[in-house]
Amino acid sequence: MNQPQSIEMEEAVLSACLIETTAMSMVSNKLRAEMFYDPKHQKVFEALQHMYAAGTAIDILTVTEELRKRGQIDEIGGAYFVVQLSSHVASSAHLAYHVNVVHEKFVRRQMILGFNKLFALAADDTMDLDETMREAHELLDSIESEFGCKSHLREMDVLMSDTMREAQGRISNNRNGITGIPTGLSELDKITAGWQKGDLNIIAARPSVGKTAVALHMAKAAALSGSQTVVYSIEMAGERLGDRLILSHAQIGADQWKTGQLNEQELGVAQAAVSNLSQLPMRVDDTGSAGMDYIRTSARMLHSKGLCDIVFIDYLQLCQMKADKYTRNREQEVAQAAHKAKMLARELNIPVVLLSQLNRESENRPGRKPMLSDLRESGAIEQDADLVMLLFRPAMAQLPTDKESGYPSDGLGIVIVAKHRNGQTGNVYFGHNPSMTCIGDYVPPIEWMQRNSRQIAKKE
Repeated sequence: MNQPQSIEMEEAVLSACLIETTAMSMVSNKLRAEMFYDPKHQKVFEALQHMYAAGTAIDILTVTEELRKRGQIDEIGGAYFVVQLSSHVASSAHLAYHVNVVHEKFVRRQMILGFNKLFALAADDTMDLDETMREAHELLDSIESEFGCKSHLREMDVLMSDTMREAQGRISNNRNGITGIPTGLSELDKITAGWQKGDLNIIAARPSVGKTAVALHMAKAAALSGSQTVVYSIEMAGERLGDRLILSHAQIGADQWKTGQLNEQELGVAQAAVSNLSQLPMRVDDTGSAGMDYIRTSARMLHSKGLCDIVFIDYLQLCQMKADKYTRNREQEVAQAAHKAKMLARELNIPVVLLSQLNRESENRPGRKPMLSDLRESGAIEQDADLVMLLFRPAMAQLPTDKESGYPSDGLGIVIVAKHRNGQTGNVYFGHNPSMTCIGDYVPPIEWMQRNSRQIAKKE
């Protein structure tokens, strides 16, 4: 039976440690020498650990010298072997993933070794059954500890201490009631206190209602707050998102921009907007064939470099799905993708904003107002989500006014907070221009406010 192992991943880990000074700090507390399958790799890692603990500079020459001192340089194949190891990766970009694979292979080998031993003990009638059971419990304890299961088990005093530390962090980071990353809509911030770490947030709507426009406004607001913002645009090319960002910042007419009919003043305004937007801590990945596995890998890499505080994904149903025996239909595939988005939020402890489509049911409903049950293809999306927001524009339903607020529908958008695991629900109103390139807090027209004031005065 072939033992679980990945020589390529072991080489990648050692290569990163040899060429980047920060790599050992990421590896030293996660791997031990015996976790490497290749004995030569074990010897090299032992040398690396010793040098890191002693504070010795690590590079190809110093590691070669350390192995020579240990009398192991010939055992691994000479100095050439160390040089060859250093050439397997160009940087530590995917180091966390490589480390996880090496660790997982080691745990699997330990399981095979342990279970084979238990099988032999169970088959041996001369062995005391109690002793066999004790061996079984010790094996499971060892594997759980090695795999990290026990590290998530906390006594109540530890849990309460951790919870209070988190609360104190919110208190110290509180900005006018916002403890997370600003959403870009002040009324939504009042409900959510901003995007919260570890939460999966869904923005859902029918096509052409403005999912991308609203999400892009929110992404820009996050970046303006100083948060490292990453947008994965599966539907739209990055340049089209760039168009929208420039138009929102410069407030130039969409038709003028699209046709290139700008005068010198407008072009100057656009160039100033580009200069300002270029300074934002924001990144856009427009890989059209991206799946959730790709997004998780990319986000992990960026997060390890301090370049990912919040993720926006546009949109769920376009994520490339990989069918397997557990995902036999489209609904199960979408559910699995939504669950992976939730795991990404938990793993990196960052907010993830995931766009999703609604089904056609809302269009057959009087008033065409969306409901939570309209989430397309998967009720599991609702289960994984901490916050579900449904977008609605009364004007698209030929309604002159919004029934609940009485606001005129022209330029009015509504974020319906339909589910909020940790707070209240309700409607948040936003304003937009005809092209949906400029979005912000809703301010009713002066005529409406004057008319409304007169009506209130008459009632009194």
